[in-house]
Amino acid sequence: MLSDIEIAQRANIRKITEIASQLGIGEDELELYGKYKAKLSDSLEKRLEGKKDGKLILVTAVNPTPLGEGKTTTTVGLGQAMAKIGKNAVIALREPSLGPVFGLKGGAAGGGYSQVVPMEDINLHLTGDFHAITSANNLLCAMVDNHIQQGNALNIDPRRISVKRCMDMNDRALRNIVIGLGGKANGVPREDSFTITVATEVMAVFCLCSDIDDLKERLASILVGYTYDGRPVYARDLKAQGAMTALLKDAIKPNLVQTLEGTPAIMHGGPFANIAHGCNSLRATRLGLKLADYCITEAGFGSDLGAEKFFDIKCRVGALNPSAVVVVATVRALKYNGGMSKDEAKAGTESIAALKSGIVNLGAHVENMKKYGLPVIVAINRFGTDTEAELDFIKNYCRSLGVDFAMSDVFAAGGDGGIELAELVVRACEKPSDFAPIYGTDMSIEDKISTVAREIYGAAGVEFTAKARRDIEEINRLGGSILPVCISKTQYSLSDNPALLGRPTGFKITVSDVYLRSGAGFVVAMTGSILDMPGLPKVPAAESIDVIDGRIVGLF
Repeated sequence: MLSDIEIAQRANIRKITEIASQLGIGEDELELYGKYKAKLSDSLEKRLEGKKDGKLILVTAVNPTPLGEGKTTTTVGLGQAMAKIGKNAVIALREPSLGPVFGLKGGAAGGGYSQVVPMEDINLHLTGDFHAITSANNLLCAMVDNHIQQGNALNIDPRRISVKRCMDMNDRALRNIVIGLGGKANGVPREDSFTITVATEVMAVFCLCSDIDDLKERLASILVGYTYDGRPVYARDLKAQGAMTALLKDAIKPNLVQTLEGTPAIMHGGPFANIAHGCNSLRATRLGLKLADYCITEAGFGSDLGAEKFFDIKCRVGALNPSAVVVVATVRALKYNGGMSKDEAKAGTESIAALKSGIVNLGAHVENMKKYGLPVIVAINRFGTDTEAELDFIKNYCRSLGVDFAMSDVFAAGGDGGIELAELVVRACEKPSDFAPIYGTDMSIEDKISTVAREIYGAAGVEFTAKARRDIEEINRLGGSILPVCISKTQYSLSDNPALLGRPTGFKITVSDVYLRSGAGFVVAMTGSILDMPGLPKVPAAESIDVIDGRIVGLF
């Protein structure tokens, strides 16, 4: 089979004006970035304000292997399959980060014959949104240090600055640095660090704002640090929000692209789910709901991370009412959760024993999604190495759970490989749903964290370090107790320990730090060893990427 990039480069891509036209979008409501991508104007959003929303479908997954399990591929394939059965659907996706593109996992444009295109543009710069987010974040950081250098009228304590510089790249050498060296003219020396762009609060603000005015207010509310006497300092105190908004003015307009089969796809924003809240922008999802009868979106990693944050943060903030949820499962992920090594799982080594041990992970995710009051469908994403015995085992397990399931062969067959799944999703959307978040905002921060840990992770309890308890006291003092929580943890386990696979029981999670993200509107709780600046692997994907005869090669 051809590689993903070879398939994408051979595709007959339609002009983006044609894709927009099938959604009823006029050319004057597009801001073109070449022939095949465009931003959707604010005037379009205003025109559609009174239109009834379509059905919202979330695609999530079991706990993955380090290689990914095709959640985006399934999302794209489902959108294409909806068109095959005569349904008007649009896909809402996150933009890929350059970190995984050049690192281990690859991009986030789907795969095989279920991709969004132009694939190279999407996986690299698209329309420059991440550059704008990086610039806005780093402008704020520069203004903080400049303020200290120019006399420090706000009395900012350099030891208590909470905003970090960023770049959209994996670079472990920047995790802990010292800035301001070289004498008085070069600033005040202090310890600093970089985070990857997708983990910044600016990214979260970008994805959760409703319009440019809300964006500016959220940026103004970013907590940048504290004074020597313990008072909070916000971006508004530095008068940074206006310039930051100027940098993001065009970026906050959602991007329109297409799938290989011409299904419209809106790509916008892209926070990681193990560090941040893991969903595409609220503006993109709202537009998708106005433009089509079905809006299919995804959330990062397994349902314990992305889906939980989608429901408890994004849906709460945006007053969204999803109609159904699809849980993607793969043979290799379930065998990995049953103790099989990553290499063996990737190679397709058959093991019903490992599958039997790990399939309880699927059971946990299905049960968790039902707790949100939504119909659940399992999509069994087929790999070429799967055996019929293994696939039958998963089907029988789904029957035992009483959950609808469908084989998904969208990687190899495009939309045709997802027709059964699409039909199940349409039927699920016709069922009544009783969606509600898993916790109320009137609960204490500790109780919110404990509720997610108990109900979603299956934990026996939560242990808070002394520092975490001090952090919570400070957040309560600043009025953050009413905010939802965004728990940062490993994607590989339901627990905070990546070695505890399957469906662990009797464990406790440990919260080491708690941060207020007042602009984004949530509280971050750190568990386990989660890095907000990843590093490159021993053999990074970047080594295989090149330009030959004017064409990019080697992208996943």
